[in-house]
Amino acid sequence: MKLHWPMPVGLHTATARLPVEGELPSFDGATGWLNSPPLTPTGLRGKVVLVNFWTYTCINWLRQLPYVRAWAGKYSGQGLVVIGVHTPEFPFEHDLDNVRRAVQDMRVGYPVATDNDYAVWSAFDNHYWPALYFADAQGHIRHHRFGEGEYQQSEMVIQQLLAEAGSADAGHELVSVDARGAEAPADWVTLRSAENYTGYERTENFASPGGAVLGKRHAYTVPAELRLNHWTLSGDWTLEDQAATLNEANGQIAYRFHARDLHLVMGPAVRGASVRFRVLIDGQPPGAAHGVDVDDQGHGTVAEQRLHQLIRHPGPITDRTFQITFLDPGVQAYAFTFG
Repeated sequence: MKLHWPMPVGLHTATARLPVEGELPSFDGATGWLNSPPLTPTGLRGKVVLVNFWTYTCINWLRQLPYVRAWAGKYSGQGLVVIGVHTPEFPFEHDLDNVRRAVQDMRVGYPVATDNDYAVWSAFDNHYWPALYFADAQGHIRHHRFGEGEYQQSEMVIQQLLAEAGSADAGHELVSVDARGAEAPADWVTLRSAENYTGYERTENFASPGGAVLGKRHAYTVPAELRLNHWTLSGDWTLEDQAATLNEANGQIAYRFHARDLHLVMGPAVRGASVRFRVLIDGQPPGAAHGVDVDDQGHGTVAEQRLHQLIRHPGPITDRTFQITFLDPGVQAYAFTFG
């Protein structure tokens, strides 16, 4: 499946129509709904529909969210229905309480279908977070977009489909967003580090001497030198398929990276627990380089299973060594993402 489909030429200036790519699939496989009763293609007939596949710890979706939220706010009164389909990646994202909290914290006010069984994902033959599918008022999918970016083009598709449906108010003006924190666009020019997982099943470049030990408690140590985009554990950890769990206090993770932002998807293994941590960068407190989830001395607390922004470096962007020490046991780390 192509990651980038060409945008039709001449939107707003010509009468060229977007192609019909198929029919809007059913949402019958959803395991629940938030912000709305269950929706159906038949009940949505007459509305332009934007379907957004997401999972709440996905950094790519988080950076797309300000635009989807703005489109829902601007065009909902003109005939647009935005539906977020939450299809989980990690086990804790199946938990409805976690999703409900994320919906509230991230100000997702439009309907959300929870898709724990991947039934809606399969009905759309989707393969990506995030993904956008644009359906016209007759229930035909007319465009789709995978991944971040092309926000102006996507909004122009919405405007064209609303105009085709008879809306006289869509206009041509585009939304402007003020994205902050983890929602801010990545610094693509300086980004040299890719997403990586801490679980055994999908991790890359794990550098602790002796390698990873699957499913058993193990005392890990750090190598003498850490190469770019390699990572390591120190202390008593258990590596499972999707996560690394700390068994004793003062365990550490180190990562050599090249990016403005560093995020870690993590949370307490036990609901209601909290884990204190401290972050260093090149052996020093982060100062002005701290992310939204730590202070300038690098102190923070993990109390929820979510993405945590730990570093936002003001520059210059160079190879740096990140280190996080957990002062309490019981943290589960899932994935590093960068921006």
